[in-house]
Amino acid sequence: MKNTEIDVIFPEALFDYERFEHRHLFANVRYVWEALLLLRDYIAKCIARPRRQMNADIMQGAIVGPDVILGEGVVIEPNVYIKGPAIVGDRTVVRHCAYVRENVIIGEDCVIGYSTEIKHSIVMNGTRAGHCNYIGDSIIGFNSNLGAGVKFANRKITDTDVIARNLDGEKFTTGLRKLGAITGDDTQIGCNSVLNPGTLLGRGCVVYPVLSVQGTHSHHEVIKSMCDV
Repeated sequence: MKNTEIDVIFPEALFDYERFEHRHLFANVRYVWEALLLLRDYIAKCIARPRRQMNADIMQGAIVGPDVILGEGVVIEPNVYIKGPAIVGDRTVVRHCAYVRENVIIGEDCVIGYSTEIKHSIVMNGTRAGHCNYIGDSIIGFNSNLGAGVKFANRKITDTDVIARNLDGEKFTTGLRKLGAITGDDTQIGCNSVLNPGTLLGRGCVVYPVLSVQGTHSHHEVIKSMCDV
């Protein structure tokens, strides 16, 4: 699953998802954004299954909804609201005033930071969204980092379906009115940058701070000015 030569519209190009507990979301999809179409039903099935009680530290003032699965060693700091349905993986820390909304999977060893909001998204293991981030209808690969104030915008101003493109510029109709960004493993996004609806970033990309990024970018690209997006 580490073929980085194929186009970034395919999940096997972006993620080493066989290492991900929730890899079944990607096993039978062709285009990577199709995993988001399966997310709601997948989480509902996970919640419906019998499971053992995990040892999570839910601090005073935090609110955790009934349809939420917390992994072993999860820390939920004061004034967090996890509305759910949601799954939070082992050893993840959700910091003060974070808001985790409907249909979210957060992997293991992640940090969801102060005033960060997430809805209908998949965040894979080891990823940090530490300070005032917004992640909507998006997928973030392993070991990625979002600088302070990074936003994954998920809806076009024109309120039409989001279009995705492959590396050759060919357009794909996603059928989704809301689709944020999809970023491969080991991606770094600089402070206060905005990833616009339908943005695809390959593995190991670096986005400099305070940029508005759109389109599709291959693996290990460094995006550092408006001329590069």
